[in-house]
Amino acid sequence: MPVLRLSTCGFRILLLLAMFAATSMAQAPTPEPVTDQETELGQAVYKQLLDKREITESSPLYDSLKPVADAIARVAQPRYPHPFKFFLVHEAQPNAFATPGGNVYVVDSLLYFVKNTEELAGTLCHEVSHTIHRDGVALMVKEQKIQEREVAAAILLGPTRAHIIAIALIGKLHQLGYSRDAESKADVTGSDICAEAGFNPWGLAWLFQDFQNAETSQLPQLLSDHPANGTRIRTLERHFQENASTFSKFSRDPKSATPFSVPKDAPEVFLHPDTKGEN
Repeated sequence: MPVLRLSTCGFRILLLLAMFAATSMAQAPTPEPVTDQETELGQAVYKQLLDKREITESSPLYDSLKPVADAIARVAQPRYPHPFKFFLVHEAQPNAFATPGGNVYVVDSLLYFVKNTEELAGTLCHEVSHTIHRDGVALMVKEQKIQEREVAAAILLGPTRAHIIAIALIGKLHQLGYSRDAESKADVTGSDICAEAGFNPWGLAWLFQDFQNAETSQLPQLLSDHPANGTRIRTLERHFQENASTFSKFSRDPKSATPFSVPKDAPEVFLHPDTKGEN
């Protein structure tokens, strides 16, 4: 049987092709190694989502999400000690939520829900701001849903404290138990980040306006539990007026928005510890 021999040049070409194929598929980022309590808690939430098979490992949707997320992360990063990383997750309702440690989770259907790039950017800037303000940690302290004795008992059965808290934290983040004051502060900080990143900060206000006329069943959870959208819009408007040097250059007209396109019916590929790469 003849032996196929490759020249050095041919081998290099094949190697380059293999490298291109490996990098051309949009991938989820690598989680940050555990370094402190915030990243420990963030990693525990990440593992919980893995166990539920909700995290999307690879998808064409990352190609649509990444440019917006990267621009926001570059601006937001100096405000937070851990790197921001954005993950797609698959759930029934459009949503986005952030956890301590810098991870931001975006439900894939949210990319189909938003009408333009500015609405998506406004949502991501809002969630990043919750992390900067440490709202997730503050929420757990305020709610005090986990009693010390319950945590101690659970640890005796195996899970770590961070693992137990992560289970409760996921529930609270999905229910969005943040106070309206915390939400408004995240709106304001998020608008600052969006403006600095070059995105029209009116995007979040446009999203609120759209939701005022939408059916409750159509609302993403990130807003459905906070009906005072009119108040939040007015807060943003006041912030824009008081900082005209920053915001006056942005149009409040939704017709000026940047179109946002995503591939239709993008395949879902889930990442799971025991079934990596399986649907």
